[in-house]
Amino acid sequence: MAKINIDRILCKKCGICAFVCPKQVFKFNELEGPQVVNPDDCIYCDMCIMMCPDMAIDISNEIKEGKPNK
Repeated sequence: MAKINIDRILCKKCGICAFVCPKQVFKFNELEGPQVVNPDDCIYCDMCIMMCPDMAIDISNEIKEGKPNK
């Protein structure tokens, strides 16, 4: 499972992450900003990370990091 972290201090609630995600991992709300709603659907394409103008998103996974999945 993906562990998707959004730094709420850096995030300016632009919604780009939700727009570019091909698997609809994020739900966007103008008041709350992006919310991670489907982390299991993440395919680790890193589009959200690459497109975030605030560098507010980090994705980690034990498999992606080269560690055994528990």
